Amino acid sequence: MQASFVIARLRGLELPALRLPATTGGLVDLRELAAGLLVLYVYPQMAGPDVQLPAAWDETPGARGCTPQSCGFRDARGRLAELGVTVAGLSAQAHEQQLEAATRLELGFPLLADPGFGLQAELGLPTFTIDDAAFYRRVTLVAHRGRVAKVFYPVDPPAANADEVLAWLEDRSLTESTILRPWTTNESRRSGPSTASTPAA
Repeated sequence: MQASFVIARLRGLELPALRLPATTGGLVDLRELAAGLLVLYVYPQMAGPDVQLPAAWDETPGARGCTPQSCGFRDARGRLAELGVTVAGLSAQAHEQQLEAATRLELGFPLLADPGFGLQAELGLPTFTIDDAAFYRRVTLVAHRGRVAKVFYPVDPPAANADEVLAWLEDRSLTESTILRPWTTNESRRSGPSTASTPAA
């Protein structure tokens, strides 16, 4: 899927009131999480001792890099906090596997489990499949007051994503006077599921 299409479709959409298990405990409402300024990085799958990756994982463009990307946001927590930013990661991975990764890497922010691809159904996020297993493609959303203000896609290299997001945020003041594109409804912007056997790099 062309990056320009993904960006144009997502920008301005309202994040849904989707309640997902979080590694920080309990269920987190995505809309409430985005009430201020939220960086939500969506990733395919984090490696771990109990995670069996598909055989073609390393050869699949865009699949690798979830751990370096997450560590990048962990290391940028202080600077992001100074900007009033909330950070969260999201994937279709099992909550237990996310919890192991968040603890081992000492992330300090929640990872949200969306195994049913609820956010994909609401926003039409891009996905890909390997060996009949579906995964989210890597995309990072900056939401301001509940709506998507910026889309980073494709995310390459993943390890530099946090610095890229920080540079964009530090160059802007997202306040009440921020001028964004005219909003449209989520329903009018969605075009249904978006899957492909090989994701963009």
